[in-house]
Amino acid sequence: MSLWTSLEPASTTVDPGGSTTVRLRLRNTGDVVDEYHFEATGSLSPWTVVEPQSLRLYPGTTGSVELTFTPPRTPDATAGPNPYAVRITPTEHPEAATVPEGNLTITPFTEVRAELVPPVVKGRFRGRPRLAVDNLGNTKLTASLSGSDNGDQLSYEIHPSNVQIEPGRAAFVKTTLRPRQITWFGSAERRPYTLAVRRSGGTQTDVEGTYVQRGFLPRWLAAFLSILMALAITFVILWIAYKPQVSSAATEKPQGGVSTLLPSPSPSAEAPKAPSADPVTPTAAAETQQAGPGGGDSGEKDTKAPEKTAATAVQQLAAKDPSGRHICYRAYVKGQGWTDAVCDGETAGTVGKETPLKAVNIAVAGTQGTAGSAFVHDPASTNGEGHFPKPWSGVKDGVDNYLGSTKKDAPDLLGFTINVDGGKGAVCQTAHVHNDGWLSLACDEPGNGYDFAYTGTHDNDSWIEAVKLTV
Repeated sequence: MSLWTSLEPASTTVDPGGSTTVRLRLRNTGDVVDEYHFEATGSLSPWTVVEPQSLRLYPGTTGSVELTFTPPRTPDATAGPNPYAVRITPTEHPEAATVPEGNLTITPFTEVRAELVPPVVKGRFRGRPRLAVDNLGNTKLTASLSGSDNGDQLSYEIHPSNVQIEPGRAAFVKTTLRPRQITWFGSAERRPYTLAVRRSGGTQTDVEGTYVQRGFLPRWLAAFLSILMALAITFVILWIAYKPQVSSAATEKPQGGVSTLLPSPSPSAEAPKAPSADPVTPTAAAETQQAGPGGGDSGEKDTKAPEKTAATAVQQLAAKDPSGRHICYRAYVKGQGWTDAVCDGETAGTVGKETPLKAVNIAVAGTQGTAGSAFVHDPASTNGEGHFPKPWSGVKDGVDNYLGSTKKDAPDLLGFTINVDGGKGAVCQTAHVHNDGWLSLACDEPGNGYDFAYTGTHDNDSWIEAVKLTV
């Protein structure tokens, strides 16, 4: 077979969603009449139309067909040079087919779609929406992400903060929203926010969402506490006004040699004395623990060394630095027991071992005492969050305070609240949360309405593994 072909032009450019035409010219250089059939091949063949699909030529004559390219505006139309080819098969000699080749350049285009899942999140201390970013263009997408809202009411933790997405693919970005101020009582407040996807060297795509911030304590609990306080005050007033007169029926012991029928109590059976109402100083508490359960004059020694608690550790620090402020603590690790007591910002517990804490033991010096309450797992929860099972527990300087429980079936510790000097002093804390790592340092703000600090999580499926405290 003798055939001459030419593509006019051999290279051309087209926009996705548009079309372009290339002319294929051919001449029958043989000596017989032949009919030629045309078929587009290669990656561009689904978007190529050849008209007419066959052509009959006499010897020495020339004909032409048109190739029309219509690539869609989708990620499948890869930007850049794309080779194409047309197979020409003669009827007389089909084994002598020829394939002329050309080049089609598809121009790039960018298209980004972003969606929040879910668009509305609820929580007291944080919300965790996910941002789905789809690259609908035909080039790789490089973008940075940021968050904003009116009034700067929220802080944003975005991971990852920069993404690279191939054409036709999607990326999921984890976002943690945290309110800058805690709502203590009242109904939930809606806080609109915006997550921005800014393309490198391009425009910005904004996605609107809403964070519904719940009150720390429900409104009904505030009303209940108010009523309870009013009843307590009423009871005290009535008690003072109508205090009953109590007279003693005891008579003075007669003098003389009258004996009693009951034997006199031995020293070992003497009832223990009630604790003093005076504040416990670190030095006095240390002397009491060093004296042991038998007293300093008994001459007997304990066979078991006394447990070194947080109070023991803080008393030792207070003895070396009487005018300083110190906080010591230890953690009860599930299945392992109490850790050694540490102080002033050191780590108590385990990190990354998937082992929850059951309780913490805290003692302070130079802060006029401390108080707190544990937030634990709640198997009866209907909203996926834990609860405060017990009221606040407060102690003076140099005395152990225990939050949580060390019983075998006790719930895992999700977090806890703490303050010093009745909320008039400053205390800071952070916790290592399962699957979240170390949280940001949380401090109370005496005088600005924040009279305690809270650290940890409220989710039933999370727990704290370690803590750090400073005063």
